[in-house]
Amino acid sequence: MNLKEQVARQALTYVKSGMVLGLGSGSTASYFIDLLGARLRNGELGNIVGVATSQGTERQARAWGIPLSTLADQPRLDLTVDGADEVDPDLNLIKGLGRALLREKIVEIHSERLVIVVDESKLVRRLGRGPLPLDMAPFGWETQIRWLNSLGCRAELRLEEDGSPVVTDDGNYMALCHFQEGIADPYRLARMLADRPGIVEHGLFLGMADEVLMSTAQGTRVLRRER
Repeated sequence: MNLKEQVARQALTYVKSGMVLGLGSGSTASYFIDLLGARLRNGELGNIVGVATSQGTERQARAWGIPLSTLADQPRLDLTVDGADEVDPDLNLIKGLGRALLREKIVEIHSERLVIVVDESKLVRRLGRGPLPLDMAPFGWETQIRWLNSLGCRAELRLEEDGSPVVTDDGNYMALCHFQEGIADPYRLARMLADRPGIVEHGLFLGMADEVLMSTAQGTRVLRRER
C-alpha cells in the first residue's frame, strides 16, 4: 500500500452512512473516492450523497455509482475530504494545481469539517515552496500577469504542451506565481488578490482545514488546527 492509499483509508474511517460529503480532487482524493465507491458497492456504507469539487471527480464518482448532488440542494456538507499541494505548520494550504481551486473552495466553505489528506512531502515550513495557482478572467489576462509580477513574485500564464492557455474547470485562465523565498504573509497576499478585479480566485486556503491526515513511512499523523 502506498502512502496516498494509506492516508485515504484513514480518511474513510471518518465517513458514516447518511453523510453528505464533499469529494475532493487530485491523486490522493482519488484513492479516497475509489475506496468510498467500493464500500458503497459492497454495502458497508449507505445513503451517502456527494458534491464533487471538479469535473474529474464527478466522472470518477459517477463511474462508481456514488450519488451526486449540488450545493443548491445540499448547502450543508457533513465532511469534505480533499488533497493539498502544500501544508504549513498552521495547517494553511496551497491548493489548485489540478485546475479546480474555485470549485474546491466553494464546496469547502459549506463543509462542517474539512479533512485534508496528504503524504509527508507536502509539509512545508512556509507556503510558496512551489507555485501558487490563481484563476484569472481571460479578458485582460496580460494585465494581471504584469500586476502579479509587481508583488515580488515571478508570475506566468500556465500553458498546455501545445502552447495554449490552461483552462480551469470554470473556464478561466490560470496563472502560476513563484516566490523565491516563499510567501512571507499569506493573509496579506490573499487580501490583495481577493481585491483585484480579474483575479477570480487564488489557491491560498487559509484557516479552512480542520484536520490534516499526513501519511509517513511510520504511519499516519493527525494534525489538528488550534482554534
